[in-house]
Amino acid sequence: MPDIVLATLNAKYIHASFGLRYLMANLGELRDRACMAEFVINQQPLEIVEVILAHEPRIVGFGVYIWNVEQTTEVVALLKRIRPEMIIILGGPEVSYETEGQEIVVLADHVITGEADVKFADVCRGLLSGDLSPQKVIAAELPALNNLASPYDLYTDEDLKNRVIYVEASRGCPFTCEFCLSSLDIPVRAFATDAFLASMQSLLDRGVKQFKFVDRTFNLHLPTSSAILQFFLDRWREGLFLHFEMVPDRLPEQLRGLIRQFPAGAVQFEVGIQTFDDATSKNISRRQNLNRLEDNFRFLREETGVHIHADLIVGLPGEGIESFGRGFDRLVRLGPQEIQVGILKRLRGTPIVRHDDEYRMIYAPHPPYEILSTRDIPFADMQRMRRFARYWDIVANSGNFAGTLKLLWRDGASPFVEFMRFSDWLHTTLRRTHLIALNVIAQSLFDFLIQENAVDRELAASTLEADWHRTPSREALNLRGKSSVAEAPSATRAARRQSRHMQSKENDKAMV
Repeated sequence: MPDIVLATLNAKYIHASFGLRYLMANLGELRDRACMAEFVINQQPLEIVEVILAHEPRIVGFGVYIWNVEQTTEVVALLKRIRPEMIIILGGPEVSYETEGQEIVVLADHVITGEADVKFADVCRGLLSGDLSPQKVIAAELPALNNLASPYDLYTDEDLKNRVIYVEASRGCPFTCEFCLSSLDIPVRAFATDAFLASMQSLLDRGVKQFKFVDRTFNLHLPTSSAILQFFLDRWREGLFLHFEMVPDRLPEQLRGLIRQFPAGAVQFEVGIQTFDDATSKNISRRQNLNRLEDNFRFLREETGVHIHADLIVGLPGEGIESFGRGFDRLVRLGPQEIQVGILKRLRGTPIVRHDDEYRMIYAPHPPYEILSTRDIPFADMQRMRRFARYWDIVANSGNFAGTLKLLWRDGASPFVEFMRFSDWLHTTLRRTHLIALNVIAQSLFDFLIQENAVDRELAASTLEADWHRTPSREALNLRGKSSVAEAPSATRAARRQSRHMQSKENDKAMV
């Protein structure tokens, strides 16, 4: 039986915990006395507790994040009820800041704040030997990246087949965006390039084809990013896919030349724009050159096959709906394949709280701590924006209605204004944002276009049918039959079937 269980609750099964694998890899001589136990947030807490207790550990270490803190708190509470002598150590971003008063911190024995790759092993050694009685909150010293043991051999064959493979060439972020935990990091630290690429070669040799880089600023250091791109180009194989988070206004010609060589769909860039409003950017201490950003977007869309996933945030201090809408329209014109409309979250430790009084920032008290209202966006309008974000994800980001979307904003109309009209109408019609069958969305689009936008019936039908049949296996679409209200599934068998369908779609998106 292991003395140490490393555990966390992932958002989904496909999201293998990178943090647990780093902790396990760096346990040194304790590695043989430890095991990992990964769960998902929709598992029953008692089932999780049963699995952990079956190992009979002396120490359990939990990775705690914004998406799992509530469920993990319940698990920790149950463990302490059943086995109060068991030592529970917490780590992760959700418990690295503002620890005082957190229920889960009160329940646990110790909390390691910061990057615990090495510190966790040190604390466990002391506790198991009886030579250490550490304080409750333990600040981890920043580890030297090139001294860390590699976590990549801890991806199992099952992981390689069914889960996202996370990798990192660097840690930290040079920017100071106040809504982001990376703003608290020291300047970027990089792993030794040769050693990192050797690890990537090992993963390639094991058959990995999809690599998700978690670096906050992949393209910041030109020699490193060029070496990584060249490495994968030299080893190109069918099905290879690379995901990078990039600085949107930094794409020099050396990188452009490499990016051009990748086949269409082989590379995805996640581009965090967040806002186009200069005053809002200053409020959150965000620096970006919008002219260079737009030039880089044009290059990527016109000269490469890169898939662009761009982010905008609703609810930043000083930005209202009209300002957000202008930025949204500007981004739509740049043509990214996906626009993620995110609702601002108040992450623990981030300095964005300095704006709370001036801009009347009110956040939900429970995870994920989303903004409820601001001086510029009252609660009712914030709810409209939540629906806008959800419907945009279903209709636009899904890729199912690419042609039909253009009928919503013909003749130079504002995409934001027109999609907001559709969003408001759809909510009035269906009264829900989840468990909506795809055929109901199609029928609703058809009804809205002909009833509210005065689009020719045959044009609307033919455009929707063309979108629909790009997926050959779909049944025929009967747009001229029942209305979207009549087609809406009840919260019974049809709803459950659609729930499984939507979960499958989300899993597919997460894998790419």
